[in-house]
Amino acid sequence: MREIYLDNNASTPLAPEVLEAMLPYYREYYGNPSSLHKKGIEAERALKETREKLAGLFHVKTSEVFFTSGATEADNWALKGVARALKRRGKHIITTKVEHEAVLEACHALGQEGYEITFLDVDEYGKVKKEDILGAINDNTIMVAIMSVNNELGTIYPVNEFAKETKTKKEDIIFFTDGVQAFGKLEVNMENVDIFALSGHKIHGPKGIGALIKKENVQIEPLIHGGGQEMNMRSGTENVAGIVGLGKAAEISYENLDKNKKHIQTLRDKFIRTIKEIDDIRINSPEDAICSTVNVAFAGIPAEVLLHALEEKGIYASTGSACASNSGNKSHVLHAIGLDDKYSDSTLRFGLSRYNTKEEIGFTCKVLKEITPELREVTGRK
Repeated sequence: MREIYLDNNASTPLAPEVLEAMLPYYREYYGNPSSLHKKGIEAERALKETREKLAGLFHVKTSEVFFTSGATEADNWALKGVARALKRRGKHIITTKVEHEAVLEACHALGQEGYEITFLDVDEYGKVKKEDILGAINDNTIMVAIMSVNNELGTIYPVNEFAKETKTKKEDIIFFTDGVQAFGKLEVNMENVDIFALSGHKIHGPKGIGALIKKENVQIEPLIHGGGQEMNMRSGTENVAGIVGLGKAAEISYENLDKNKKHIQTLRDKFIRTIKEIDDIRINSPEDAICSTVNVAFAGIPAEVLLHALEEKGIYASTGSACASNSGNKSHVLHAIGLDDKYSDSTLRFGLSRYNTKEEIGFTCKVLKEITPELREVTGRK
């Protein structure tokens, strides 16, 4: 049976070129980067080259690139590290109700430490108003945290514009963005943004590797203490093969960015155009969402029922964020946008990548057209 993978927001298949780049660092260049002998120097050279590669993409200094175990660690480090470093300046943080769980849970943890967290409302497509951000700023505000692209809806946030406006109102505010769903899919721009978190496995790179891009003027406390790696800011022996893989995945993504965007946008347009022929659905993603994401509700069909019906046909999608799905909780994003239960209980997310084809999208739409009325018959909705 053919397999069609449409859960690329959760994780992507490893690109063959990335695997090829990583293998030597398991087989030959396996030394500890902190070691002073040849094996260590070889590993350290790989870290230096990848750090330079990411610094070039972001137009920052190499001293502003820190490798982490993934975006969850990077998100936690950005929020907790800055909050604790600046607590004498203030203890107020602004974010939105539709951030990734790593951001929301880190904020809740800071709330337990006495920080005041403002969770901003969003509209029906997950968009937050600039006026609401600015209106929430007070004398104690030290940080604003707003994602670059929503992982469930695909909503794109103008974070550089937001950052500029917040700094105009209060110059010393730190602006942090979880850029996981934007990195490798959109041009990166940190002109006004202070901190950016990213992950490898969302761009056909390996799991277990990410990075925090932090401008040098930003005060932050280490989250992990130990041997003083990553310029004494993030201890722990570096995942050399993973770092090399992250660098290669980023390089490939940005070398072919326009081509990939055009291809994926064509797939998204075809998918939306075709599924709109199905009765009683709702496209939850905004029209100007990132091209890789389509969030759609099929009223009357429980999401998990539809998910497994698709799986039986070899099609893999998701009910939302992989983190939330694993916990069994309903999507906080769909709740925040005020989606009626009729749709929120019937929503699937389709994540597209450069490896998907028009034929795969056509087959998926064909299957959806066939099984939707059948499942509604079974569930009692006609």
